[in-house]
Amino acid sequence: MGSSLFFWFSHLICHMLYWYALFLVCLCHADLMNSYTNSCSVGCAVSASHSVTWTYGVNYGRIANNQPAPESVVSLLKAAKINHIRIYNADHGVLQAFKGSGIEIIIGLPNEFLTEMSTGEDRAMNWVKENVQAFLPGTRIRGIAVGNEILGGTTMELWEVLLPAAKNVYAALYRLGLHRIVQIGSPFYINAYPFLAYKNDPQHIDINYALFKDNPGIYDAKTKLHYDNMFEAHVDAAYAALEKAGFSKIEVIVSETGWASRGDPDEAGATVKNAKTCNKNLRKRLAKKKGTPFRPHMVVRAYVFALFNENSKPGPTSERNFGLFKPDGSIAYDVGFTGLVPSAAASSSLLSFKEIAAQGWLRPSYVLVSVAPAVVLLQSLGL
Repeated sequence: MGSSLFFWFSHLICHMLYWYALFLVCLCHADLMNSYTNSCSVGCAVSASHSVTWTYGVNYGRIANNQPAPESVVSLLKAAKINHIRIYNADHGVLQAFKGSGIEIIIGLPNEFLTEMSTGEDRAMNWVKENVQAFLPGTRIRGIAVGNEILGGTTMELWEVLLPAAKNVYAALYRLGLHRIVQIGSPFYINAYPFLAYKNDPQHIDINYALFKDNPGIYDAKTKLHYDNMFEAHVDAAYAALEKAGFSKIEVIVSETGWASRGDPDEAGATVKNAKTCNKNLRKRLAKKKGTPFRPHMVVRAYVFALFNENSKPGPTSERNFGLFKPDGSIAYDVGFTGLVPSAAASSSLLSFKEIAAQGWLRPSYVLVSVAPAVVLLQSLGL
């Protein structure tokens, strides 16, 4: 593998990140933003204090017909002590179920709404009122993800409407008074999947390197840095590309990462054993709250994909098998979480839905909303 892997990946995404960085500049310096606030600056994290309060979150995808009700999901998350999730829309049933739970949520503005949101502030105002303001402060909506997997994609129409859509969403938040409790930040979100890299080239990638297991690692001669896992190499490739584009202080957060527990015959590495190993080691690594070789003082944060398998999702078998939990609330495999019902993977780690509800975990809480350019609009909680 050698040092070429790191900089090959860095070069691969550099062009995309460069245009994203320009997008940040445009958003942060647009007349609209300057008229509303001067707190936005390219290259700042959400806040120094907030950046280290959490490192582990989970994506709650719902393309399935066998998942538990959102109210049961709240109980499951509380039992597992997972306090940060990301959803891909603003489903009202989910937002209502999470009211008072204290769980912090990033909601999504789906791609199909971007064109509409870009046409005028009134459209964005209506969306924010119906999907954000209506659920505050009880539901802790921590941010809004404007679009999903747009930059780097092939749908150029979405590239063109992303900026005006994000501007209009921010303007709506401002006019509703939410800007008074907002701190603008500019993290860059990436999907980092060592599984996909290994699946596509198992002959040349050491699976131990992809799974956080003992291995010789990779020494990069240009940076004189050593990497013992692919996850950190992916994160640092993004940092290197951003630095090359002139934005060396922007924080990188992993919006998706994970390992499939099942796949098609040609999907190398998609096994329960590997999924357990990767997710368990990743959780341990994130719990250390440390940086990467390239950015040792920038704590790594990530949202793991995914909470459940999604049996209605199209594509190869692996796409439907990233879940940490089964639909009945039991763990899919043991990575240290507590399930809600007995599981063959760990029968001793269980609580019932009734027992969880009796703990009184659902309690009122307050929420602040924030905006970050492009991919995610984040709040500062001042924690």
